[in-house]
Amino acid sequence: MKRTLPKALFDTLTYMKKKKYYVTMKHIKHKKDYIHAYNFLLSYRGSIDTFTAYRREIERLLQWTWLIEKKPLPKITKELFEKYLQFCKKPLKSWIGLYRTPKFINIKGQRLPNSKWRPFVVTIPKKKFTSIKKLNASQYKLSRQSLKEIFAINQSFYNYLLEQRYVTINPIAQIRQKTKYFPRKIQKMVVRKLSDLQWSFVIETAEMMAQGSDEYERLLFIMNMLYSLYLRISELTVTYRSEPQMKDFYKYDGGWWFNTIGKGNKERSIPVSDELLKALKRYRKTLDLPALPSPQEETPLLPKQKGKGAITSSKTIRNMVQICFNRAIERMDEEGFNEEAEALKSATVHWLRHTGISNDVKFRPREHVRDDAGHSSSAITDKYIDIDLRERYLSAKNKKIKVN
Repeated sequence: MKRTLPKALFDTLTYMKKKKYYVTMKHIKHKKDYIHAYNFLLSYRGSIDTFTAYRREIERLLQWTWLIEKKPLPKITKELFEKYLQFCKKPLKSWIGLYRTPKFINIKGQRLPNSKWRPFVVTIPKKKFTSIKKLNASQYKLSRQSLKEIFAINQSFYNYLLEQRYVTINPIAQIRQKTKYFPRKIQKMVVRKLSDLQWSFVIETAEMMAQGSDEYERLLFIMNMLYSLYLRISELTVTYRSEPQMKDFYKYDGGWWFNTIGKGNKERSIPVSDELLKALKRYRKTLDLPALPSPQEETPLLPKQKGKGAITSSKTIRNMVQICFNRAIERMDEEGFNEEAEALKSATVHWLRHTGISNDVKFRPREHVRDDAGHSSSAITDKYIDIDLRERYLSAKNKKIKVN
């Protein structure tokens, strides 16, 4: 039986917040389902990350209930939701995309669903990505974390529908043994940070690239910021939350600080080390700016290399950092550090944040590191104390069993 391919239902938050957004969805059969879902998603407009995660899961659920089960949300029982879980583990191949694509695109002045979009997407570990010649739908795999999000988000959605008196039961709440859906997790010795050797090669490579190049001076400054201030990549680019500017560096009580708005719309101020302040002065010199910013300076923190304005895409920063990683890998291979070079192939931009935190927590008070990192509790920061498994191994390597 030929099944209808899913069409994207919910656009970006910018478009969804516009009045009468859903009138473009005239082809939808279960309009009440759609409007309730639309209003539920908009209730999370205060956090783009939360909104995006909720949009993904609600979109998948609606596509399945309408196109596969051909039922509205109030008709979904516990048994049907368990059937949906199995579908998420093994979706129809026609529902699986090989690359992430925009849900909607502009066509002749209209905002229309992108025909290339699919509810599920194949994700490949970064280290393996370059070795895979061709992606295919059979490579799709639902992760443990994704399964947790399916439970959590849909349970929250059905609680909302109960409050609206649109449904009479929450099918997810009726599943008593949710743990049966989760494979037993085996702890793996994965350290998502750079070793001291890797970091020294990476930062030295960035310094070498910056010699005589304004473009790579910007890269060097980015590397220093990510490592020294434990920044997330979203805290360096223009987002709905903020537009990073030079005035975010400010002087208070004799010291320099950096102000940012991070995950969960939480604002925090981070002390700036002498070395980072030196890096800031070097970077500003390449921009023909005074050594230090003024309290009113609205110069973009990271201006575009071409054109006006600030960097708005995290992809731009990811690409720049990856170039640095690649060159560092080449240098490490040339100098015989082949295992470390191979391990560096798995690194992402976010590892620089982890590296900065785990290196600092060794000698700074954990409460200070906690607040600088924006952790909600010291328990999160404590994880970084034991994160360096290499050091644990080396300290145990030569332990003696027989005592002379």
